[in-house]
Amino acid sequence: MKIRARVSMSADGYVTTPTGWPAQTADPAFASGESHGIREFLDGCEAALMGRTTFEPALTNNRWPWPKLDVFVLGSHRPAGTPDHVVTDSDPVRLLERIRTADHGGDVHLVGGPRTIQTFHALGALDTLELVIAPLLFGGGTRLTPGLDPAIGLTFRRERALPGGSVEIVYSCEGSRSPLPGSPASQR
Repeated sequence: MKIRARVSMSADGYVTTPTGWPAQTADPAFASGESHGIREFLDGCEAALMGRTTFEPALTNNRWPWPKLDVFVLGSHRPAGTPDHVVTDSDPVRLLERIRTADHGGDVHLVGGPRTIQTFHALGALDTLELVIAPLLFGGGTRLTPGLDPAIGLTFRRERALPGGSVEIVYSCEGSRSPLPGSPASQR
């Protein structure tokens, strides 16, 4: 099992539009039905992991965004209307252990913003950071970089051009990984 963060962002580094919508929603190529690789990415995933802020809008969505995935949410409380099958926990270490216990061999899509990505990276759990950079300038919104430590330890793996001028860049995150307390790696 690998935990893989996949984030769309503008060329000026924003993961949301100035009004708070995910960056890919502003990309005309994505809006016209181009997947920008998300369908292929999700084919290898069995679970989605996110923070409460990312999760809550799904509760009012007409269509459940993760119909084939186990869903795990990091949050201080369980939002009203959360389906019974969704696992929530306020402790990222406990939530990570629950994800590992539920592992059936697929990957975990870490859906979320910079704080959630940084939280799981700090636990040594983030395996890849996959960026889809759209040829758009937002000039405002939520930036990816303030929540990420420059010591994240990115190692370039690959890139590819996507429709409409977007580019996918994939990095592995093994450079500064630290094991979870109590894990076999921490006992070496």
